[in-house]
Amino acid sequence: MPRLRTLLIAVAALFRPVAAARDRCREAGHQVALQARSRREPLQDRPGDDPGPFPGGKSGRNADTEATRPPKIDCFYVYPTVSDQPTQNADRTIDPELRSIALYQAARFSQRCRVYAPVYRQVTLAGLGAGGFTPESLEIAYADVRRAWLDYNRRRKGNRGVVLIGHSQGTFMLQQLLAEEIDPVRSARRRLVAAILLGGGVTVEQGSDRGGSFEHVRACRSARQIGCLISWVTFNETVPANSIFGRTANEGEEVLCTNPAAPRMSSRNRKLRSVFPSEPFAPGTTIGVATGLVGAPVPDVTTPWYELRNHYSAHCDDGDGANVLQVEELFGAPALNPVPTPAWGLHLVDANIALGNLNSLVRQKARRFVQTRG
Repeated sequence: MPRLRTLLIAVAALFRPVAAARDRCREAGHQVALQARSRREPLQDRPGDDPGPFPGGKSGRNADTEATRPPKIDCFYVYPTVSDQPTQNADRTIDPELRSIALYQAARFSQRCRVYAPVYRQVTLAGLGAGGFTPESLEIAYADVRRAWLDYNRRRKGNRGVVLIGHSQGTFMLQQLLAEEIDPVRSARRRLVAAILLGGGVTVEQGSDRGGSFEHVRACRSARQIGCLISWVTFNETVPANSIFGRTANEGEEVLCTNPAAPRMSSRNRKLRSVFPSEPFAPGTTIGVATGLVGAPVPDVTTPWYELRNHYSAHCDDGDGANVLQVEELFGAPALNPVPTPAWGLHLVDANIALGNLNSLVRQKARRFVQTRG
């Protein structure tokens, strides 16, 4: 897919790994073991009686009230570039950074779906710094993702729907999978609850919900719409001319932006529900260090997860020829830092900045899918 490779090569030129490979332990199989415990783990906001620098904070909650019944749909998650292995492509070792990224981006969805997170031989951070995304390295990565998808389809039971979830390199992999395996096949499209493709280059025709990256699958414009796309790239400053994300060279197309807090009115400013694990991202890893530099608030909580409400809002913005999700601070919340450079925007928190909103959208779409197609 030439359009993807152009973007990936540009990404490779900027992100240089700074950490050496760590000790690793091998596990059998090709799945990251995501613990379903997150369906029952408590979620806590910053306590309202101790607002600190966030006077608009919502009062804390000590436990989730979500149902713990087995989910009726599946989620197929492909993680972004995180591997600290020193080779061009990673092997299938489940390193600490893989466990952390699965926890940060995917585990919370186990409230809503049965999560599949295949380990794949992704292009590593070292690979980006050395040679970038070559056709050969992309083929290795995609072959693993496609094989895992086919294996998932062989094993699935009944008419279960599926949500595709990807970020960055994971989004690039799922774009190709969606274009080749789902978009052209009506029966496959009917099983698609939604595709959440963050931090990539998903496009639609200018001023339209369709066209661009896919022929049939269109953008989501309501919370209960199913079989559709949710996509954005996140910035909190003016999008620089050399930005990695938000623009496309494809004539007549624009990068898709969905406001997760208001899919029907994406240009309206709406409050985000940012959700993070209280456990730090794998210490000492490149992404662990980079994530810390973003500067997201870390409240003093005793629960495995915390949610920041009334801290950030967002709207889709098309200024300067870029289509992005623009994030604004509320009530004195700290401004987040673009890492590694302003050209990346808030790429490292594309998922967690609105994870609570996404979780709610998946809940509504899953309910609609079960009612109409389940």
